[in-house]
Amino acid sequence: MTQIGILALQGDFEKHSQMMALLGHQTLLVRTKEQLHSCVGLIIPGGESTTLTKLMKKHDLWNPVRQFSMKKPIFGTCAGLIVLAKKAVGNNVETLGLIDIQVIRNAYGRQVDSFIDTVTLKLGRDESTFEGVFIRAPKIVSLGSDVVPLAWHGDDVVMAEKGNILVAAFHPELTSDTKVHEYFAKKIHV
Repeated sequence: MTQIGILALQGDFEKHSQMMALLGHQTLLVRTKEQLHSCVGLIIPGGESTTLTKLMKKHDLWNPVRQFSMKKPIFGTCAGLIVLAKKAVGNNVETLGLIDIQVIRNAYGRQVDSFIDTVTLKLGRDESTFEGVFIRAPKIVSLGSDVVPLAWHGDDVVMAEKGNILVAAFHPELTSDTKVHEYFAKKIHV
């Protein structure tokens, strides 16, 4: 059976695993490059982007994740979005540069400023709403011309994709709505 990997170095990786299990997909909590190579897709969860970057390097996953992205889909939420972005503006966080977006870390405020609000999703031809959970969320401040916006909170793009890279500024794993994870699973063709 094919496995969807969930980077399990930091953050709420268990919630992503539970969401994918709800959809009938087997997951693997990835902590080594050997585990990564056995997966058909990868989710990089939220957490703290500087710590996540250091842990990925410490566990020799930085370059393997970059190589993985050449052939297989990756979905990054919150800190995962920052790690996948081209640049974190005004910050020295090293990023993988896998999607041409620029982001500002913690743009919506500190932990006490976290909020839940309606997000407008446009996945394919369908437009719907989604409960966006924003916790110390990054803000996408620019998108490359080949990056497709998929969700908005007001005028802000909060979810986007380019090819096999999907990112969200919010935490879809903290809701009971499976739409976003279903969309990612379809990118993997499982």
